[in-house]
Amino acid sequence: MVKLTIDGKLVEAPEGSTILEAAASVGINIPTLCYLKDLNEVGGCRVCVVEVEGAEQLVAACNNTVLEGMVVHTNSPKARSARKTNVQLLLSQHDSSCTSCVRSGNCTLQTVANDLGIYRLPYKKHVEHNSWDRSFPLIRDNEKCIRCLRCIQVCEKVQGLGVWDLTNRASHASVDVRGRKPITAVDCAACGQCITHCPVGALRERDDTDRVFDAIADPNKVVMFQVAPAVRTSWGEQLGLSHEEATVERLCAVLHEIGADYVFDTDFSADLTIMEEGSELLHRIAEHDAGGEDAPALPLMTSCCPGWVRYVKARYPQFVPQVSTSKSPQQMFGAMAKTHYAEVLGVDPKDVFCVSVMPCVAKKAEAALPTMVGDSGEPDVDVALTVREVVRMIRASHIDPVNLDDRELDRPLGFGTGAGVIFGTTGGVMEAALRSAYFLVTGKNPEPDAFKEVRGREGWRECTFDLNGRELRIAVCHGLANAGKLLDALDKDLTYYDFVEVMACPGGCVGGGGQPIHDGRELAGERARVLRSLDKGAQVRFSHENPDVLACYKDYLGEPLSEKAEHLLHTDHSAWYMP
Repeated sequence: MVKLTIDGKLVEAPEGSTILEAAASVGINIPTLCYLKDLNEVGGCRVCVVEVEGAEQLVAACNNTVLEGMVVHTNSPKARSARKTNVQLLLSQHDSSCTSCVRSGNCTLQTVANDLGIYRLPYKKHVEHNSWDRSFPLIRDNEKCIRCLRCIQVCEKVQGLGVWDLTNRASHASVDVRGRKPITAVDCAACGQCITHCPVGALRERDDTDRVFDAIADPNKVVMFQVAPAVRTSWGEQLGLSHEEATVERLCAVLHEIGADYVFDTDFSADLTIMEEGSELLHRIAEHDAGGEDAPALPLMTSCCPGWVRYVKARYPQFVPQVSTSKSPQQMFGAMAKTHYAEVLGVDPKDVFCVSVMPCVAKKAEAALPTMVGDSGEPDVDVALTVREVVRMIRASHIDPVNLDDRELDRPLGFGTGAGVIFGTTGGVMEAALRSAYFLVTGKNPEPDAFKEVRGREGWRECTFDLNGRELRIAVCHGLANAGKLLDALDKDLTYYDFVEVMACPGGCVGGGGQPIHDGRELAGERARVLRSLDKGAQVRFSHENPDVLACYKDYLGEPLSEKAEHLLHTDHSAWYMP
């Protein structure tokens, strides 16, 4: 332990701790802007500068370690003046049109400037303009960029993509797509992690809320919403609701109040996905074990995460044939809504407007794929909204969820099991699939928690299970950098699996790029615990016992992997282009 003094307080901190960490341990807050622990500790913004007695210059608290006997002043006149000047210089190169910014009220730069009492700028304003394809799901606005480098770091270190790069030097430095290419010409997974790690509004999702409001206002449209599993863990965060208040049933009431005709649960189509993907797994294993020239390769890889599918197509195209052909739950729902349910309602599929509420930015890209359309030429899903967009719609509609009672989701596409709920967290798809695969092989249910070894926070974890005498080797990974390591190992024959689950975002959908932003905090673990508790308390915990799914097979699809199921619920990943 190292003893030092910070703002007159005697502090003991572990050797190697930063001044920032030591100060926080005794409740002293040093403002930061570019800092993200273990990810971006470059001291670039100079907002966290402090005065250390005996040192000629101010030092950055985020990347300078404590020393025995050190005396630190975090808010001395010298430190405060420099901090204020640094922020004023940043603001001179920042579009401060806060009233028209999606991050207003949730912007770290705005907070720091307000705390420093900056009410005028002594420097001439100069902001950088950039051209951008506004049809792409992810939007970059360099007029708001403060060059903190967070987007570069998270894209490189966590996602292993390196889409962003720093161009030019000194005062001409700028963050842009590497090689200054159009975003559509590089292998961006559209995961949105750069958005949730940006401290300002330089990165955001394409806003599609007006398209939904227009559909609601159209008397000829039947507007159906679907709500993804991970959304129920987060939609109330920006509205000040607790997890107990922000139930999916309360969100159902809110969406009906906004104008939805029907609100369904994507948990239903998550269960449907398990029936198709689980059956696909068992067929592939049987054909592989039988051998022969045309025997399919293992492992089978999950397909429910569009960011992961974009990644594997771009970086490891040799593995695309091993990605499950099952559509994601979002797309399966849209396909069923515009066929089976449209028939039940007696409406033209072209009059059904399907909106999905997702914790994801890549879902916008998935919904627009040319392969995700029905026989009528209409897209399975018309609009995919992030959680942040839905919150904006709630506020624009002047709705206070506290004043609404819970409302049950609509049936028959609104019932989901505990297995469907855990789709939103890393390992959840694998666990749900194994529960049903065990039943499909043995004819009896396992204990619901028999496969809990797949749970965890490690970026790449593996387990072996006995599936009725057949050893099943599985792997689960989250974060695309981890996916790259796993695929490298498979490509070099360093490991072997039968089934692999991959989610692009750390923690899975609960940590998705479309989730509410809490700068400097990672809430995937907390949100995952909510999903696990919902699974544990669910009346039905097996996808193959979902009564609405069983009814769909009985009345419409026939059986998993039937000709109709293949036509509606499966896709060809090679039929579209990825840079």
